[in-house]
Amino acid sequence: MGKHRATAEALLPLVGGAANVASVAHCMTRLRLGLHDRSLVQEEALKALPAVLGVVEDETYQIVLGPGPVARVTPEFERLVAEAEAGALPGLSPGAPPPGADALAARGAALRAERKARNATPFKLFLRRIANIFVPLIPALIGCGIIAGLNGLLANLHWLPSVVPALAALASGFMSLIAVFVGYNTAKEFGGTPILGGAVAAIIVFPGVANIDAFGQKLSPGQGGVLGALGAAALAVYVEKRCRRWVPESLDVLVTPTLTVLVSGLVTIYGLMYVAGEVSTAIGEFTGWLLSNGGSGAGFVLGGLFLPLVTLGLHQALIPIHTTLIEQQGYTVLLPILAMAGAGQVGAGAAVYLRLPRNASIRRTIRSALPAGLLGVGEPLIYGVSLPLGRPFITACVGGAFGGGFIGLFNQLGASVGSTAIGPSGWALFPLLSGNKGLGEVITVYAGGLLAGYAVGFVATYYFGFTKTMLSELNVDTEPGPAPPSPAHSATSATAAASEPKPEPGSQPEPSRV
Repeated sequence: MGKHRATAEALLPLVGGAANVASVAHCMTRLRLGLHDRSLVQEEALKALPAVLGVVEDETYQIVLGPGPVARVTPEFERLVAEAEAGALPGLSPGAPPPGADALAARGAALRAERKARNATPFKLFLRRIANIFVPLIPALIGCGIIAGLNGLLANLHWLPSVVPALAALASGFMSLIAVFVGYNTAKEFGGTPILGGAVAAIIVFPGVANIDAFGQKLSPGQGGVLGALGAAALAVYVEKRCRRWVPESLDVLVTPTLTVLVSGLVTIYGLMYVAGEVSTAIGEFTGWLLSNGGSGAGFVLGGLFLPLVTLGLHQALIPIHTTLIEQQGYTVLLPILAMAGAGQVGAGAAVYLRLPRNASIRRTIRSALPAGLLGVGEPLIYGVSLPLGRPFITACVGGAFGGGFIGLFNQLGASVGSTAIGPSGWALFPLLSGNKGLGEVITVYAGGLLAGYAVGFVATYYFGFTKTMLSELNVDTEPGPAPPSPAHSATSATAAASEPKPEPGSQPEPSRV
């Protein structure tokens, strides 16, 4: 039996069995499960599994496995659910809950629950839907981005000249049609017919729009980009739903698709393409102006605020901006700056590890989470260490601010550092780096930002991440599975009274990527 099948078999009973699973999907790093009853989830036992890097409670229950494993475990999990529902695997039922729970992990779970409650606002739910449109596109963005980087390297070195055009086609083909995929996913997310959303969005990239006059000027193929595609597909969903209400069933198959494409298509050509094009241009120009003039200050603010944005769910608003910049410039200059938040988190985690030499529980969690953090998977450190402890989360943000300020400074000096795709961060971003200078200089600036984030996050946490009271309460010997602390203790003092049964780093599968 393969290790991915074994991981799926270990996960299924701990989420309540196949009968508790309503839906299964995955993104870059997480197995996303729709569950009927979350009270059946045995979260401490889940986090104790060697393959699990962390869990996040949101609209779906998300198990962090890392980008390589998640793409392999998910189909095994889906097969397992189908087999169990068919009665082929009757033995897979929920096991007994683990004896005792780690107080730090419990605090992290409480914070996740609070975050979920805060995020249940109409605006944040809308941002989550926007994220659901773009997240499925990330694997293609990454693959094409790496090929584009390889193609640029071969072109600059004048190697394999016959291969360069082929690689250029592979790298550019997806981006030339990304509007179609955005339209398809938009219609799917908002409850319309996906192919109609894609059909309307395809108008934006159709070469023939160059023959159309709108607002006194010729349209350009691709004008409006992903923002136009998103708006066009959303309009198509609205028109389609309106048609379903009054078109007779006998004519629905003919009339509804025709009116959907006709009405939303004409509005797209004579309105949305122009408006979305102006907005896209403004985003690109403002981003360039901000980093050219704000430089280190802008980078400092962006790098320092990204972790709080993540915990609030507001970072999802940046996904269309990243995609728009990649469309316009070939790379997004924002992502390397925002990735510095993860560097500050890694430095903070290392400092916590050294400041609490006697707390085996926290040190064990950090040992298992740091390798993932270096590769850009930040959830284990955020929800397992820094956010529950409080002050280290703030000092991690300080580290991210200095790393972002470092990269922002070089942007102001004329050396733009960008990423050809969204999704990865940390060390996993190196293959996707690009910019307006040579690749060596771009890599050097990004590496310098990482080192600044690590160093400042470490120093800030080591010297300012703990009060004397916190150290006296946390830096004590811990034993597995003790009784929970009394309510009179603070949330931080509770962490010294228990230990989380995390595996040693040697038993972790290799993650490959936030």
